[in-house]
Amino acid sequence: MKVYLCAISNISSGVCAEDCAFCTQSTKYKADIPRYKYKDIDLIVQEAKKAKASKAIGFCLVTAGKGIDDKILEFVCEAAHAVKKTVPDISLIGCNGTATVEQLRELKSAGIDNYNHNLESAKSYYDKICSTHSWDERYQTCLNAKEAGLNLCTGGIFGMGESQAQIDELMEQIVSLQPMSVPVNFFHPNPALPLPQKIIEKQKALEIIKKVRAKLPEAMVMVAGGRELVFQDSWPTIFEAGANAIVIGDYLTTKGERPDKDLQVLQSLGYDIATSCHA
Repeated sequence: MKVYLCAISNISSGVCAEDCAFCTQSTKYKADIPRYKYKDIDLIVQEAKKAKASKAIGFCLVTAGKGIDDKILEFVCEAAHAVKKTVPDISLIGCNGTATVEQLRELKSAGIDNYNHNLESAKSYYDKICSTHSWDERYQTCLNAKEAGLNLCTGGIFGMGESQAQIDELMEQIVSLQPMSVPVNFFHPNPALPLPQKIIEKQKALEIIKKVRAKLPEAMVMVAGGRELVFQDSWPTIFEAGANAIVIGDYLTTKGERPDKDLQVLQSLGYDIATSCHA
């Protein structure tokens, strides 16, 4: 089996005015995280080079905020151009919130290959975790990404207090979009956030991965945020459950495992590291 590796660059951190209850980047909750409007372009390029050296085939440019305005669009396009100039064979992912078809086409022209916009939760649960924008806006952005010719990455966060029925509902809503990639995230508790400070049970997390794989047999199923927290040293069991991709390195505001340690584990288990998003 080939395992796909992706790395994240938080290029605009902790400056979001939305009230998503799962997110430390919201200014409402005053979590103790780094906050900056724009990361230096040279630093973003250096992070892309390190990601490529760690065998990542995807590199995600993430901005904090509800969506794309003119300044964010210009900044992400500038970053994308710079990364592609230096690391031309890495697949760039934009993760910049709600966006129109026209904005997404501009990102594509700048070198963005894929767009990540998670539904986060089932529609029926969304008003429990966010009041400042709607679930429908998120869904429409996913449709817009596909219309703009970008590969769609969409998934959610599990373990936020939702019911089993709502987990199943979210899965069906993801399936309806037929994404190329499904990021499966598990809620990472933080005392600043209003959600219950619980970590999802490992067995339940594995069952979620199994269901996603069963419903989307051709998709890239990527275990992202919360992998180290939920599974600890037993994280390779995610592949037996159906995952075939992970995020390496740090996440947006939480630390991840060192990429070299993850690579060592993957190689010791005999997994091949994918060299293309479409291998």
